[in-house]
Amino acid sequence: MSRRATIRTTHDDPELIARALAPDNTDEMETTTEADAVVTRIERETTAGLHSTVDDYAVNLAVALEVAQQTHPTDAGTASDTPDNTES
Repeated sequence: MSRRATIRTTHDDPELIARALAPDNTDEMETTTEADAVVTRIERETTAGLHSTVDDYAVNLAVALEVAQQTHPTDAGTASDTPDNTES
């Protein structure tokens, strides 16, 4: 009997996150996107194998999110829209 896990996380740009995760996916994993979410399904033969793969995926997801944040930072709001040294 195989063990399965489905991990669903929501993101502003799920395609970007899915592309960042793709190189680390193994044959036992399938990552897709749905609207605002990344959905990864994992199937392993043992509980220990499933646990290890889910743990690895969580680390890979954290790295993908960090890289996405560094390469596509969010708008800092109105403070970034006005120069600090404007003259009246």
